[in-house]
Order: sequence, then C-alpha cells, then structure tokens
Amino acid sequence: MKHKQRWLKSLFACAAWVLVLRADAAGTESRLWYDKPASNWEKEALPIGNGRLGGMIFGGVEREQIQFNESSLWIGDEKDTGAYQAFGDVFIDFSGQTNLPTTNYRRELDISRAIHTVAYTRGGVNFRRQYFASHPANVMVLRLTANKPGAYSGSVLLTDMHNGKIVADGNRLTSSGSLAGYKFEDTSPTYSLALDYEAQVLVVHDGGSVKAADGRIIFAGVNSLTIFINAGTDYLNERQRGWRGEHPHAPVTTQLNAAAGTSFPQLRAAHVADYQKLFDRVTLTLGNSASNLPTDLRLMNYTGGVRESGLETLVFQYGRYLMISSSRDALPANLQGLWNNSIRPPWRSDYHTDVNVQMNYWMADQANLSECFTPYARWLNSIREVRKAETKEAFKTRGWTMHGENGVFGGSTWEWVESGSAWCMQNIWDHYAFTGDKEFLRTLAYPMMKEVCEFWQDRLKALPDGTLVAPNGFSPEHGPREDGVSHDQQLIWDVFNNTVAAAEALGVDREFRSDLAAKRDKLLAPKIGRWGQLQEWMVDRDDPKDDHRHLSHLVAVHPGSQITLQKTPALAEAARVSLNARGDVSTGWSTAWKINLWARLHDGDRAYKLIGNLLRLVGDSRMNYKDGGGLYANLFDAHPPFQIDGNFGYTAGVCEMLLQSHAGEIHLLPALPKAWPTGKVTGLRARGNIEVDIQWQDGKLVKATLHPKQDGLFKVRCGDKVVELKLKAGKTAVFK
Repeated sequence: MKHKQRWLKSLFACAAWVLVLRADAAGTESRLWYDKPASNWEKEALPIGNGRLGGMIFGGVEREQIQFNESSLWIGDEKDTGAYQAFGDVFIDFSGQTNLPTTNYRRELDISRAIHTVAYTRGGVNFRRQYFASHPANVMVLRLTANKPGAYSGSVLLTDMHNGKIVADGNRLTSSGSLAGYKFEDTSPTYSLALDYEAQVLVVHDGGSVKAADGRIIFAGVNSLTIFINAGTDYLNERQRGWRGEHPHAPVTTQLNAAAGTSFPQLRAAHVADYQKLFDRVTLTLGNSASNLPTDLRLMNYTGGVRESGLETLVFQYGRYLMISSSRDALPANLQGLWNNSIRPPWRSDYHTDVNVQMNYWMADQANLSECFTPYARWLNSIREVRKAETKEAFKTRGWTMHGENGVFGGSTWEWVESGSAWCMQNIWDHYAFTGDKEFLRTLAYPMMKEVCEFWQDRLKALPDGTLVAPNGFSPEHGPREDGVSHDQQLIWDVFNNTVAAAEALGVDREFRSDLAAKRDKLLAPKIGRWGQLQEWMVDRDDPKDDHRHLSHLVAVHPGSQITLQKTPALAEAARVSLNARGDVSTGWSTAWKINLWARLHDGDRAYKLIGNLLRLVGDSRMNYKDGGGLYANLFDAHPPFQIDGNFGYTAGVCEMLLQSHAGEIHLLPALPKAWPTGKVTGLRARGNIEVDIQWQDGKLVKATLHPKQDGLFKVRCGDKVVELKLKAGKTAVFK
C-alpha cells in the first residue's frame, strides 16, 4: 500500500511538472522574452502602445530607457508630406546598484495582456517593473516594485527631440515647444503648418522622498514608483479647422492626473480588459511545437532550419498586437506603425500608397480587428479636399489621387501614383464587405469611392478599338511610364466594380453605376505574354529575369479578386508564372505579399516556404531593396530597415492560408501546408459579416463553426465540395 501511495504521489508530481512545462510552452505563443536588456532600438527594444501613444522599452538594469511617440507629431503641410517625428525619451537612472551582479534577468512582452515586464535580482533584492500603454486611461504606466523596502533610489529624466523647454517641478517633468522650422530635408521648403506639442512625466512614490532638482525628478529610498507618461500635439484631423485644435497642455495634464488618482491594480485591470476585448477574438494553434528558449534564440534556431509552429503562431499574433497598439482612435499605422526614434526616419515613416499602407490594413478585418480600421478611413476622408485641389490642378479632372508619399495634412510628394487612391478604396470596400456596416458605406466609403471613380471617368483614354486605358501609367516602382499599365488597369477595374456594388447596396446613383459598369467592361483586360506570364505592361516586354520586389501587376490576384483559380484559371496560371519569375528572396514586406499571393493560388506549401524566408533572423539595418528581408530579434519586420507592413502582411497571409472569402464563397483551408497537418483557429472573419472557427487533423477538415452576424446566403467550400447555407444572425452553423 505504501509503495502504491508513493507511486501515486510520484505520478501526480510528474503530472504537475508536465502541466507546468506545457503551460510554459503554451505561453511562448503569446510572449516575447529575452535574458538581457536591449541595446538597440530597432532590433531589440520592445513596443507598447495604445493606438495614439507608443513606447519602446529597453529594460536596462542601471539605466532604463523608454523612447516614446505620439501619433500626431508630424512636420509637413498641404503641399509636402513632411515626416513623422520622434517625441523624446524617459530615462530612469538607478543609484546604489553599480557593479553589483545581476541574476535571474528576464525581459518579457506578454502580447495576450499587452504588458511588458522586466525582472531581475541584484544585491539580494528582487526587482520587478511592469509597463503598459493604457487605452482607457490614455497614458503610459510604469510600475517599479521590489521585495525590500526603500530599495529604489535614482532619478527620472525627460528629453525632447525638438529642443523644447523642459521644466522639473515637484514630481512632474514637462517638455513643450513647437515644430516650427523643422524639415525632413535641408532642401525642403519651410512648412506652412507647425504644430505645438507637450509631454509630461508624473512620478508617484510610496515611501522615501521625491523632489525636483537639476531638471530631473530625484527619488531616494522609495518602496515603489509609478511613473505616468503622456504626450500630445494640437493636431486636429479636420482641414476645415486648419488642422489645429486646442493646445495639448490641458488634455495631457487632465489625463495624467486622472490616472495618478487611480490605483495601479485598477489601471492594469481596465487596460487588460479593454485590450483583450480585441485580442482574444482570435486564437490559433498550429500543431504542438513550442519552445521555452528566449525569443531571439528561437528565431535563430528557426533560421537554422528548426521550423517551429509555436514561433509561427507567435508572429501571427504579434501582428495583431501591433495593430491594436498602433491603430485605435487616432491616426492610422504608418510605415513603422507608431514607433519611431528619428526626426528624419526612413522613407519619412509616412503613408506610402503604392502598397505599404494598404498592406497594413489587409489583416484588420480578417483577423477580427475591424475597430482598428477606423483610423485609416478617417484619415483618407480628412485629406480628400487637399487631394482634390492638387489633382484638379495637375490633371484637370474631378476626383482625387495621390503621390506615393503622403502625410497627415494631405500633403503628398515623390512620384504620382495615379492608381494609389483606387487601391486605398479597395481597403475601404473590403471593410464594408467584412462588416456589412451600411452607415460606414453611406457616410464614409461610398462618397470617397465615387470621387475616385470620377477621376478615372475623366482620365481614361480610348484606344482605336474603344478599349479604355489609363494614360501615362506607372507600375510601382519600376519600368517605363506609358498607357495601359496592368497595375492601373486592374485597380481601376477593382474600384469600378466595387463602386457599382456599393451603389447597388445603397440603392443610389443608377445612371452613374450604369456608366461605371459599362466603362469597367471596356477596360483593357489582363493579358498573357509570350512566356506565359501575366503581362506587367500593355506591351509584351516582361523580362523573365526581373526579380523586382514589387508585384504590381498581380494586384488582381491579391488583394483584388479579378483573377481567381475558379473563375479565371488561365490568368491564375499566368500569375503563377510571373510570381515564380520574381523569385522567393526579397525585402520583408515583399515576402509577406508573396505569402498572400501563393495562398490565393492555393499553394500552401509554397506560401509556407516564404514564411521560412520571412521568419529569418537578420541583423543588418542598412537599406536593402533586394534580399535583406526577415525579422529582427524583437520580431519587427526588416525591409531592411524596420518597416511594419511585413508584420501585418504576414498575419494577413496566415489568414489567407486558412480562410478565404474574396471569390463569393467561404473557402475553408484553401492553402493548408503539409507542415500544419493538425490545428485549430477561432474567430477569423469572412466577408458577409461572419466569424469562422476551423479545426483540422491530418490535413483534413474536422469541422468549421460559422457564427453569422447578419442574415445571409453563404456558399461554403472545402476542397471540391461546395454547400449553400441560409444562415440567420446569431444562429451558429456547423460544417463538417
């Protein structure tokens, strides 16, 4: 009996140990962690954000650095893009700990709760810091604790990237100033708009003392510190009010004081609850592969050929984390999302409209983050009048379009990309297709779509046989300017087709939509060239050795719907030929787009091969336009340098591999690779305002559960099997 009890006790102990290991392994799919502080902003520091306010955390032991941003800190005006600007840094210096050994160090970002933690032991004391950017409180919160009273002494310093006035008073640091005189380039004209800005840091302590001295906040012998950071500008997303609102001092102060008057547990609980309302909508399990190694070592091993589904899942959910953190109730995610440490950032950290900002938002609705799309739609709406004025002057047309680079005041520079606005409207229509939001369609989407169509109604040119082409077009970002460029033709078809559907859905503009439909059907259609490729130009000149990063002539495959395997198999095969010719090695965002394209061509194994190229550890941050793509140790996408569209594009690509809905049917597991034989995903969105859960085993569907949010008739495909289902809102249906 004693032997049996001892055996049972041993068994339970082993079981508990296994459960702990499994819990830790499962946690690796929602945690980035490292065993040393960050030394490099771009490659190692970790991001937090509430959509408006963002920070990059270094996790230093003797000196902590939090580099922070606020989404509206921009230079530029209605003539010039300008650039997104870094705001400043908060440094926390710790005295009395110099030269002491550090053990048990761990720096972690839990993306399931959006909380960053630093923990370590020094001098026999266990130190712990928790950081988050709260959307409900609208501030950044830093909480420093230890298991020994009076363990914290040191100072807090605030810096300003624009040489503003910094004042230390009591337990508050304030920096304020103006962006007047700052330029992106020395040759740029003086901008006619110059925002005022302000940042504040408020230090609340328990025990010990806190005082202002020498431009810092000095703390001595305190038990714990709670530090609040907030920043803002007088930018207003309304042209009719001159882009300017109230000075930021009052809102910044009010928000900080309110947060300081709330207990830390309450602030944290409200933050986590608010964040998880969005993040928890989608779960993903791709087999059982996971690792307890630090994230940089996991990525290094993956690069060396140890493919790990847990890391693939982590990077998928990291894209959703970055979207929630950089696109809520403020400006949309830019080329670097929300995070930037320079006043002259790469490519202005702006809104590029020849693929990049569009790619940012491919995943928003698919990955069940539709609320995060709103800033993008509002920004496009706000700049319409500026764009219409310049478009009329340049092209003598109605409507509007853009250059390749765009800012927050409507200013647009670099090359004209005439089809860029049509591409933005594809995002806009897709948001309606996913959500079924008629109010959005009527008040925001359709007015913009109609204006962009008017530009092309006035702009199109008829060939002798009556075929309509875009004149003097551009295939980003290479090749000659000439008539009938495929990139333009496909996007014009797309915006005409979608606008016809939008007008029909609203029951408006019968004559207008009839004219659009007629012109759509007269557009120069996609053509197959001499070596079986999908032609990039009207003239059959494509070079089979061209491995350019842009895939501009494939927008009809993805993110468009003009070319599909079911409806246009010959054109889909030509797209496959072109995609093969472009090759698999490229920049980060281009690799992400290729994952989406191969998914649309239902080649899951090829898409998975591209995932291997993207989840590759890189260390070089110099500009590389050809073959430098991958991920940095902090999982930021490398163009290089850092460019967030690759992160968002990867998440979109995984969605496309598991669920598609662009071809008029809900297609389950359209591009499932052999590497993911068993798995489960819940909460993905399909067009028609429906959520879909999918479970599969041994490469075959086990079941799909459909959660319609509105009544509808849905075609559901799995392999060659297609079933038509009439579903009611709120009534779950199971497809086996």
